[in-house]
This record gives sequence, C-alpha cells and structure tokens, in this order.
Amino acid sequence: MQGLEKLLRPKTVAVIGGGFWCTNVVAECRKLGFDGQVCVVHPTRAEIAGCPAVQSIEELPFVPDAAFVGVNRHTTVGVVQSLSRMGAGGAVCFASGFREAAAELADGETLQDALIAAAGDMPILGPNCYGFINALDGAALWPDQHGLRPAENGVAILTQSSNIALNLTMQARGLPVAYLVTAGNQAQRGLSAVADALLDDERVTAIGLHIEGLDDLSEFVRFARRAHEAGKPVVVLKIGRSEQARAATISHTASLAGSAAGASALLAKLGIAEVKSLSVFLETLKLVQAVGPLSGNKIVSMSCSGGEASLIADSALDLPVAFPALSSSQKDELQGLLGPKVALANPLDYHTYIWGDTEAMSSVFAAMLDGEASFGIVVLDFPRGDRCSADEWLKVIDAVEVAKTRSGKPMGILSSLPETMPEDTAADLLARGIVPMIGMDDGLAALAAVATAGRTRRAGAVHIPAVPALSVEFGEDRSKGILQKHGVRVPESGLANSPEDAVAVAEKIGFPVVLKGTGVAHKTEAGAVALRLTCATEVLGAGAKMTSDTFLVEEMVSDVVAEMLVGVVRDEAHGHVLTLAAGGVLTELLQDSVSLVMPVSRQEVDDALGTLRIARLLDGYRGKPACDREAIVDAVMAVQSFVLSGPVDEVEINPLLCGENFAIAADALIRGEEMSNG
Repeated sequence: MQGLEKLLRPKTVAVIGGGFWCTNVVAECRKLGFDGQVCVVHPTRAEIAGCPAVQSIEELPFVPDAAFVGVNRHTTVGVVQSLSRMGAGGAVCFASGFREAAAELADGETLQDALIAAAGDMPILGPNCYGFINALDGAALWPDQHGLRPAENGVAILTQSSNIALNLTMQARGLPVAYLVTAGNQAQRGLSAVADALLDDERVTAIGLHIEGLDDLSEFVRFARRAHEAGKPVVVLKIGRSEQARAATISHTASLAGSAAGASALLAKLGIAEVKSLSVFLETLKLVQAVGPLSGNKIVSMSCSGGEASLIADSALDLPVAFPALSSSQKDELQGLLGPKVALANPLDYHTYIWGDTEAMSSVFAAMLDGEASFGIVVLDFPRGDRCSADEWLKVIDAVEVAKTRSGKPMGILSSLPETMPEDTAADLLARGIVPMIGMDDGLAALAAVATAGRTRRAGAVHIPAVPALSVEFGEDRSKGILQKHGVRVPESGLANSPEDAVAVAEKIGFPVVLKGTGVAHKTEAGAVALRLTCATEVLGAGAKMTSDTFLVEEMVSDVVAEMLVGVVRDEAHGHVLTLAAGGVLTELLQDSVSLVMPVSRQEVDDALGTLRIARLLDGYRGKPACDREAIVDAVMAVQSFVLSGPVDEVEINPLLCGENFAIAADALIRGEEMSNG
C-alpha cells in the first residue's frame, strides 16, 4: 500500500470541483502560505479563485501529490479511480452519503466498497471528511475557514469529526498545531495509519487523537509502540459507549467492562494519556508539547492568594496528583525569603510581600521545587490588556523562567479563568518552555493524565484475540472443569438428574452442600441456588422448589472472607479485557471494579486488586483474617492461561470465594469456540 507522505506533505495540489467548498481550498492554501503548484479541475471554468483550471484530470499539468475531491458521491468514485491510475499521491474525499448513511441510502454500503476498489493502492482520507491542514508546509486541503497559524513544529491532532476539528482550530490557548487531520469514515486509511505516518515528521512533537472508535487494534498498537520508541507522547479523548461488547453477553462482567472500560484499559497498558473533555485534551497537548512526559505526579503550587491556594488544593482532591509536604530545609530557606508572617505549606500562599521582586520570587519558586516534586505551578491570572497594565505580572514570568532553570524542573503558569490567559502570553510562555495552563480543574487533569501515562509508558504487548468460528456457551460444570485444567481451584462437585440423585451426591461429598439448578445464568435471582444444606431432607426440599431438571451439587466452602468477580470479555476494538470486581450478588450494586487488557503480569494483577474498595476486606478488616492474595492472583493467571489458549468470547468466575488460604471458583461460565478436549 502506498505511503501517506505525498498526500500529507504535498508539493502539488489538485482541486477537483467548483463551488464554495473547492474555492475555499484554494483560498486556504494561499492564506497559509503554500508555495507549491495548485490547479483546479472543472469542466466549464477557466479559473477559480484566481487559480487556473483545466477541464479534466488528464489535462492537469502535473501528477498531483494530493487532491481534494469536492464532487458528488457518485462522481467521487470515478475521480478517485482516475487519480489512482495516473499515480497521484492521495486524495481527500469530501462527499458524504457512503457507509455512514447506509441506514438512509440503500447504496451507501456498496458505494463505499466501490470507492475503496477505485482507490487501489492510492491512499484516501474519508469519505465524509474535511481533509487536513498541514500548518508546517502551508498545505490546506480544507474546504472551510480555520484558525491555524503557520508553525515550525507542534502537535498533530486527528479526529473522525470534521466539525470538532474545525472547532479545535479556533483554540486560543497558544498551542502550536502542526497538523490537523480528519478521517471521516476511515474507509481505507484510519486514524491509526495516519497517526503512524505523522510520527515520521520530525517536526511533530506529540499526537492527539479524538476517537469515536478504534479502526484497527493491531495498527493502533503498532502506532503506540512506534510513538513510544520515538519519544512522542500520545493523548487520547475517547468518546462513545458502544453496545457491541455487550450485545451477546450474559454475564456481570460485560455490564461492568463495556467499551469505555476496555478503551481505558488499553490506553493505560500502552502508556497513553487519556482525557475526558476537549479542554483537557488541549491542555494536555500543551503540557507534552512544552515538557514531554512527566517523571511523577507530585507537584508544588505557588500563588499570592490564600484563596487560590485553597482552590487548587480542593481541585486536586479526586485526581491522582499529590502536593508533597515541604522538608525542613525547604521551610528554613523559605522562612528566610518570606519572613515569619507567611504560613509555609504546599500549596503555598506567598502573600504579596515579594510581589514585583523578580529575584525574590524566583528564589521562592526554586526553593519550592527543591524537593521531591516533579512539576511546579504558579497560579497567575493576567489583567485585561484593554483596560489594565500587565507590567508587574510579566515579572512573574521572568521569575518562573529563572526558577525553572535553577531547579531543572518543568514549570507552568496557571490561570484560573480562560479569559485571564491571553493567547499571545500563552505563546510567549511556550516559547520560553513554560506551560501556559488554563483553568485549575483542566490544568490539574492534564497533569494527572500525563503523570499517570508516564508510570505505564512502555507500549506493552497486547493480545489480539482470535474470533471464534462459532461461539457456544458452556454449562457451569463444564466451564469449571475447563478452568480447573488451567489451574483454577473449584469445589468438589457432582451432577444429578433428580433431587433424589442429588442426595446421593451430597452424601458422597459430605454435608453441608450447595445445590444449584443447571442451565441458569443468574442463579440467585432465579431461585436456582440453595446454600448450607445440612441433610438429605433439606436437599430434597430445595430441589423440589427449583424448576431445573438437572442439578449440580457442590461442597459448601466455609470461612469465606470476601467474594470477587474475575471476568474476561473479548472486545473487538480493545482486545481481551480482564475485569476484577467485588463479586457475588452485589456486583452491579457496588460497581467496584478495575479493568486491564491482557496479557497481564502477576504484579499488575496484585496492583489492580489494591485499587478496589474491597481491598480493605482482602487485607483483613476489623479483626477478620486477610485473604490469600497469592491464591487470588493464581486464579486470575489461570483464567488468563485459558483465554490465551484459543478463541474465547467470555469467561466469568462469580463469585471467586476468597479466604485465609484459598481462592475457589464457586460459579463460572465460558463462551467461545467448541473444544474437543474441554
């Protein structure tokens, strides 16, 4: 397949079509300073927007590196075929009415297939997309106005949504954008392939992805690995809560995991910073543009206001960032700089005693950073330029620059309001290597995202699941038997065809026992499980109340400290997603879960267990014994062993009964490909 370099970094551009949209492509290329050749193809006009036009593609004076195809959807297919035959570098397909409109247009699906066939090896973006802006080289195959400026370097932003892309060009936060690319339908080249290609441009410092759905898991993992190797951070805003991962599931796991949890688990595994809003997306890109990955999540904050110090401390409460306490040596130094009236703490209110004194401020800021913190924030809201003077505020910038150099640690200036960080000031800060941060909540969320990604920045291996040829559901007894072969501990059990047979099995196992009706997914809700049966009479009575024709009899596990869920679902977009959660009948009610993408290590599993709210139970709570964490991890690794052995859609153990010296699967289900040995 032909590469994307010519399309994304063209020296010659052809615009196919007339009207407002194509006219604007010519205008935007000129506005951005494109110095290559541009020619328009139109059957009746000699020029468009002052640009010469020819009547057909074959009459073009050059083979275009990039073409903007701005004709109707049916004509688009023929135009793309002609461009491909002549050896063009690639095309942007602007028209809509393809696969995205399949529900409304009967030929939408087939027309997109025809477009892909017409393109052949020639790369295309779209259809149903605005195209791209290359602000480095001035190429704007873009049919609308935009707010980007020429750039020497910067971040690359990619999105499926043309309108969100347009909105992002209007940001006034000082963020230098090198490329902005829309992918539309991702018919041939998706976000992963385009992002991968942009890594090869040394002027691109980081990649930002606004994702509705991953186009190809293998390609995305490859891109993430290459980004890691290139030292270029990746920031992702993942939207949409697809029902695909839950459509054919019958377990609690699917209701907990879902697409959003799978996406977050995948991004964490790949060391990618995930954010939840467009504003944090931009703030995070600014952060990595200026300073790259962070070495940790500990920060110091300085302001000349007690109110601001309290606000920033409150804003960080639910985020994985920390304000480390000041050391005694830091306090001694700060006491000498600020005097006895200032309460020394982090966040620091340094009052206004040193306001306007650049040397004193820089010394205070450097002293605050002379500890375990990885990043320093100075809270500073700039005055309105049309009504006030910012001269004294500019001295704070100078002080931050000095402190950053002295300490060797990155710093940012944070405005509490978007209106109080002028765009020119933000650009000046970035030029000095200082992060211009806008909004306490957004700025801290950006720091948390980058610091969290930094802890896992390794682009770890991801298991690409095989798809079962025919997915079938295994019964509980068989499911537990299969998992037992891979190392999961299960109760002693036996099958029975009647309540009377169940008595015989129970006597063989030994009372007390558990009686379950087979063939029921959620047994407790269906009244198909009876616990602590101590004699034959109780077994007969319990069996008579169940609607099942067959029964499973098991030993009753006693001395249980906690119940857990261990589940795996095959998420087409994100791989096999492992979920660990509070188990039993309260699984959905407690919503206490954590998800990871396979494969996982024992340490990752143990760390994940520690993030659950029931971790206090596992560790021993109010005099109860601690659970055997090693046994729990053993059970999880045994489940992984099975999942990685063949095509599996779903596995769930719920509950996994956890005690002082055991972890036993009391119930289990498997959905996947039929196995001859299972």
